[in-house]
Formats: sequence, structure tokens, C-alpha cells
Amino acid sequence: MPAFEFTALNAKGLEQRGVLEGETARAVRQMLRERHLTPISVTETKQAARARGQFNFKFRPSVSSKDLSLFTRQLSTLCRSGSPLEEALSTVAKQTAKNHVKSVILDVRSKVMEGHSLAAALMEHPRIFPDLYRATVAAGEQSGHLDLVLERLADYTEARQEMNQKVGMALTYPIILSVVAIIIVAVLLTYVVPQVVQVFDNIGRELPFLTRALIAVSDFTKHYGLFLIILVGAAAYGLTRLLRQPAFRFGYDRGLLRLPIIGMLTQGLNTARFARTLSILAASGVPILEALSIAAQVVRNVPMRKAVETATLRVREGSSISKALENSGLFPPMTVHLIASGESSGKLEEMLERTAHYQERETTATITTIVGLFEHFMILIMGAVVLLIVLAILLPIFDLNQLVQ
Repeated sequence: MPAFEFTALNAKGLEQRGVLEGETARAVRQMLRERHLTPISVTETKQAARARGQFNFKFRPSVSSKDLSLFTRQLSTLCRSGSPLEEALSTVAKQTAKNHVKSVILDVRSKVMEGHSLAAALMEHPRIFPDLYRATVAAGEQSGHLDLVLERLADYTEARQEMNQKVGMALTYPIILSVVAIIIVAVLLTYVVPQVVQVFDNIGRELPFLTRALIAVSDFTKHYGLFLIILVGAAAYGLTRLLRQPAFRFGYDRGLLRLPIIGMLTQGLNTARFARTLSILAASGVPILEALSIAAQVVRNVPMRKAVETATLRVREGSSISKALENSGLFPPMTVHLIASGESSGKLEEMLERTAHYQERETTATITTIVGLFEHFMILIMGAVVLLIVLAILLPIFDLNQLVQ
């Protein structure tokens, strides 16, 4: 049954929006009237319209990782309680407050009710449900343990969401501190300092070096500040464009891996993402070669991704995963050792999960330490800049006092 987005007025004349399932738009309008709502517009959702050969160019927000995590957990819970899949999807759609998320869920449910598998229904929304998600669901349906697979997926999406939140929260304060510091210094140099130092223009003596340097910096900021901002913006835009070129991106990512601290963070984040993805795919029954190919796509660093793709080819030829990854030299020795232990003991999924947990914990601890040091460093820098500005203003005043004495 297709889903329709509606806009209607209630008894008080207030506008309401939502999503309803119905055979036709006319049936949905009748349902709205039965709810004492006056329909204004009823439009078939973008997904259902595409399936019918129609077009709807209405803008639609994407589903966030938080929404995907919540959807997976709710669906997992309902399936484990014994609810049929179509009923579970309907219940989750009713509990969703966001209309665009509800529209996607109802479209998936309509596909399931038409006889398609859940994995096939999810394939209609590749930007929302990635390859990892769809392959894991397909493996769960084939093995008859969809509820268990959905639970693993829920744990995975929640762990990834938690990791992203930790990194985001750790970086929020330093970013705000840096922006505020730059704005304060720019305002001081552009507006405050010129008003103060013009008092010393007619004293007839050479100003101290620090004062003259401050005036020079202030004049440069005042006359060329906007040009400097444009130049930085153009450089950032140019770098973004260059990063779209495969050869430049490969060299850039390889350079990141060679940096002392940034390289360790990049390696840790990508290793944790790879190990977590491979763990859930292997535990769900996905063939190891297919699991490696999918896990390679979640690695954002290009040299590390190429290393996983090369490792996949070597595993197909008979090599072990640990040996193939070790030959690349891009993965931490601890990760290679744990994977080798998992292969020899037959507990590869468990060791991959332990690897992911270890790397995530190490990366979070490193980021927390770096952010803490950066905060203190920024405070010291701000204090030093303010001290230099104050000294540059006070030194001519001290000279005037000595002349008077």
C-alpha cells in the first residue's frame, strides 16, 4: 500500500503535516476528513512515485545516523518480541515523529507487503541504508535469524553514533574557542588598536619597536583583512576540489598517515571502523570475501582502503587476513595480532570486535588528551597576544612619563 504525504487544517485552522498509507490519494483525503481535518494537499511520497514512474521534485532531508540507529533498535526489539515484520515496520513508523523518516519506513513496509524481502526493500534507499546494512539484513533473512542480526546492527549503529558524538563533543569547545579568539584579536587589531595608538602620532619621538610592530599588523589587518579571508576561503575551496582527484587524494591521505599525531588518529579511526564492520558482517553469516569488500568501503583513508582491497584479493588466493593486512604496513600491530589470534582459534568475530573496542577506546583517549592540551595552549596564546597588545600600548605611555619627570 503506497504512502502519501498530506497537509491539512484542523478545527482551529492550524496546519498539520504527516504521512498516511492508502490505496489512492482520494482514500487518504477521506481518512483525513474522518479525522476532522480539511485536506489541502495529498501527494504520493517520492519513493512510491518513483516506483510508479511518476516524478516528485520536492526536497527531502536525509535520514541521520541517529534516526537510523533508533529505527534499527526499535525494529530489532519488535522482531525479537515475535511481531511480524510488516507489523513491526508499521509500529515503528507510527512512533516516528519525523515525516521524512516515516515516509521511508512506510515505503519499505509497502515493498515487504508486496512480497519483497526486507533487504530488497532497503535497496530502494541506498543513501539511507548502506551496503553493510543491506548485506547484513540479507544474511539474517537467509539464515532465518533476522531478529539477532537486527540486534547486532542496532548495537553497531548505536556504537558508531556514540563514537561520532564523543568526537563531535570533544571538538566543539576547541573550535568555538578558536573562532572566538580569532574574532577578538581581529576586532582588537582592526578597531581598538588604531583608536588608541593615534594618540601617540604627535609626540615627536620614535615609538618603541613593539608599538610600531603592533601598528603595522593593525594596518595590515585593516587594509588587507578581507582579502586575507577571501584568500583563505579560496585556498580551502581549491583544496576541496583537489581532494576529489584520486591521485591527489591518495597522496594527501598517505601524507596524513605519516604525521606524528594526526597519522595515529587517522589510522586508529579507520582501523576501528574496518574491524567493527567486518566483525558484524562475519558474525551475521556474510561470506568473508564479500564482508571484506564491504568493510573496505567504510575505510575513508584511501591508502588503507586500497590495502584492504589488496588484502581481499590475497585472501581469495588463499592467504590469511592477518598476513595480507600485515604486508600493507598500514594497520596497527595489535590489530594484526588480534586478527591472527582469531583466525587460529576460530573466533575471528570476537577478536575483530575486541580490536574495534580497543581502537575506539585508544582513539577516544588520544582525542581527549589532545583536546585538553589544545584548550590550555589556546588560553596561553590568547593571554600572550593580549599581553603583547597591552605592552605595545603602555610602553609609549611609560616613555611620556619619563619625559615629564
